[in-house]
Amino acid sequence: MTAARRKLRLSPDSVLGGCLHKQSLDLRHGGLKAICSVELRLSGDEAAFVRRYGDPHVKLRTPAVMPRPSGREKLSAPPVIVGFGPAGIFAALILAKNGYRPVVLERGRAMDLRDGDVQAFFRGGAFIEQSNIQFGEGGAGAYSDGKLTTRIGDNRCELVLRLLEEHGAPHEALQAAKPHIGTDLLKGIVVSMRREVEALGGCVRFETRAEGLLLAGDRLRGLKLDGEELPCDVAVLAIGHSARDSFFTLHRQGVYLQAKPFSVGVRAEHLQEDIDRALYGDYFGMPGLPAGEYTLSHREGERGCYSFCMCPGGEVVAAASEAGGVVTNGMSYHARAGKNANAALCVSVTPEDYGTGPLDGIAFQRRLEKAAFDLGGGDYQAPVQLWGDFAQGRVSSRLGRVTPTYPRGWQFRPLDGALPPFVCDLLRRAMPRFGKKLPGYDAWDTVFTGVETRTSSPVRITRGEDLYSLTVRGLIPCGEGAGYAGGIMSAAVDGIRAAEAIMARYAPLE
Repeated sequence: MTAARRKLRLSPDSVLGGCLHKQSLDLRHGGLKAICSVELRLSGDEAAFVRRYGDPHVKLRTPAVMPRPSGREKLSAPPVIVGFGPAGIFAALILAKNGYRPVVLERGRAMDLRDGDVQAFFRGGAFIEQSNIQFGEGGAGAYSDGKLTTRIGDNRCELVLRLLEEHGAPHEALQAAKPHIGTDLLKGIVVSMRREVEALGGCVRFETRAEGLLLAGDRLRGLKLDGEELPCDVAVLAIGHSARDSFFTLHRQGVYLQAKPFSVGVRAEHLQEDIDRALYGDYFGMPGLPAGEYTLSHREGERGCYSFCMCPGGEVVAAASEAGGVVTNGMSYHARAGKNANAALCVSVTPEDYGTGPLDGIAFQRRLEKAAFDLGGGDYQAPVQLWGDFAQGRVSSRLGRVTPTYPRGWQFRPLDGALPPFVCDLLRRAMPRFGKKLPGYDAWDTVFTGVETRTSSPVRITRGEDLYSLTVRGLIPCGEGAGYAGGIMSAAVDGIRAAEAIMARYAPLE
């Protein structure tokens, strides 16, 4: 703080206090520097000082505030939230804090039961269609690195971080330029947030799937459950990118859907030590350096190949949500202490690649997942190929230094049998370029595990500027499943925006 005060040429008595805001490492220009952004509280007019100083690195910080109700219409029933992933959790929490007593419907199980199902599946147990990496308390985001990076410049991001910290996220983790929590801590945070929703009068109903909308013309009047009708005036659809049956139901009921771009590819695994050495160079091995992260991209015309969801010190996980398909994803624990690093290496896919119907992208994903399932032997084992063999078009016969971490087991198989030629071709051209950017990235023993298909939703549930569906009044499509978010942070922010849309129209329940 003293260094920041001196840099700004402020007197000691003009600074009321301050704290570290964000910190990161800068490895550019051949050196290693710690970069810190500091928050100072000044005694005078802060806005005037920022204008007078005239430096783009000196900004006025406007703290995020908790949204408050302004609507006056009366609700005949509590608002309903379908899905309890990041978007649904934050929508429910904001509404509960403001007296709306939301009802949450989650098709999967509560965290303790869900985690037991997931771990049993990893060990070779039965696949459960409603309780897996995609479905259950916390949504797909509960089994990830807990990455909170985003490109959206929304002030609500600060509110998300503050609420996560209130429920157990480490303060120092949230100060990082690329904050992350880790799967192990995130599970407990999710449960804590759900308990607050319930303590404030909300209700979370697990193992309850919304089977359809109840409509009066183009107006929502409720949701159809298994043998039950749940009345509501407004509902938030935070169903996630893998609720395929829900997409088909919504389409049949006249909800406006559009096909959208997404990406498919493989999970690439390296030794974390190799990634650290490539990133840190002469500083490799210095005590206190975090597990290295990377972001890589290569574009040819309108199509790109890029790394996604990079998990330092993490593992590849079995992420199927439908029987007879193999899907990969990645996660890390808070310590990021695993031997391997992994990331999705994906190639962009557009509706022109798979058809223009709103649900054609789902059919495309299913074909790839079924092919990977068959290649792996039909028991949720995954097809694996080393980069050096994939590059030459031959089946791998032995591992190098990197051992696959996919928990259900794996088989050496040609990944060309599961991925379209345009995906494989661009992967082959991009990897050498990535190796030039990050030395050793294209080592022959880099492990490719297939397939990665759930990078984002293949469907957009189109909404207007007021966030409501274009065709069903009272319905708010939200988060990743609706095509309006890409990761925990942006989904959480979208959930807050959905809650704000309800509070702007309706008064809290009496």
